[in-house]
Amino acid sequence: MNTKKKALPIRLPHAEVLSSIVGPLLTWYEGQSTLRCLPWREEVTPYHTWLSEIMLQQTRASAVIPYYTRFLEALPDIESLARCDDELLMKLWQGLGYYSRARNLKKAAGVICQEYGGKLPADFAALLELPGIGRYTASAIGSIAFGLPLPAVDGNILRVTMRVLQCGEDIAQPAVRRAVEEALAPYYPSGQAAGALNQAFMDLGATICLPHGAPHCAACPLARLCLAHDAGSEQQLPVKSKKAKRRVEQKTVLLLHQGRALALTKRPNKGLLAGLWELPNLPGHLTQAEVEAWLAARGLRTLTIARLPDARHIFSHVEWQMQGWAVELASPDAMVAEDASPLVWASPEELADTYSIPSAFQYFLHEHHG
Repeated sequence: MNTKKKALPIRLPHAEVLSSIVGPLLTWYEGQSTLRCLPWREEVTPYHTWLSEIMLQQTRASAVIPYYTRFLEALPDIESLARCDDELLMKLWQGLGYYSRARNLKKAAGVICQEYGGKLPADFAALLELPGIGRYTASAIGSIAFGLPLPAVDGNILRVTMRVLQCGEDIAQPAVRRAVEEALAPYYPSGQAAGALNQAFMDLGATICLPHGAPHCAACPLARLCLAHDAGSEQQLPVKSKKAKRRVEQKTVLLLHQGRALALTKRPNKGLLAGLWELPNLPGHLTQAEVEAWLAARGLRTLTIARLPDARHIFSHVEWQMQGWAVELASPDAMVAEDASPLVWASPEELADTYSIPSAFQYFLHEHHG
């Protein structure tokens, strides 16, 4: 006999208040929308909306703007994205992080060209089937590009809604996200107002209903409706459980020079930073003698070696604690071993134009450029 209890659906308190927030939010957004000049809002197309929403995942709008502009200059439509070379794709994405987003963009572009004639489908379920598109992104594209009445529930909508309803449910739980989506859905308009409402939520969360520190309630169009504001509990909401502690990994990064050229290696095709170019690196913090021995075993003769300042890079689930060594190597014709190491030697011009190096290694590259 199966005695496991089925989880009950989450019911949000005071959900009827949500029927009153649409008008004030849209009026506020119309009055202030020119204050946030974002390029993807100037020329709204399904492709532009899709690209911007993917780039904006876990990335600030101000950081996205130059990448978005450069990406569209190189790949102006879905067809060009589907055909583009992987090295170019990674170079265009270099520094934005979460590189699987770019790979999924290209995969989805291929599907769109094969199955939808190169045009994004104006259908929530079809959008949801594309690589890299979840419920939030499908809703954002559907509402902004196609006028579908879909709440795009992200951190901003969750924060605003939890405060308006003075709700203490844990927003890290997927069931809470779905409950907010279902509670808002009946009040969403169709047409241009659908996208405007989602962007109003985004802007309110980014500029007024802030996640850290005191929200600017005096300027908020929802202040008179907000139950948390009325109770003085704005800064206690929303409730969000803590993520698991990041794993720490120690690495020794090698800045290997042969004249003007710098050594690179390619990461495995699966896992963290899959398929990207990187500076050679070894697990643990190695001594100078250990580094020289590793190089010698690969037929690389050290001319000079110098310790670089330490660096740290934080990913979502892991932290790299890195020490670096700058090494000048003898020219290839002076190598003492016949089996050359699996390194690619890149000129400064190639580093700038061709090879995509993750931001985790940019500190050491800065040392290379002096």
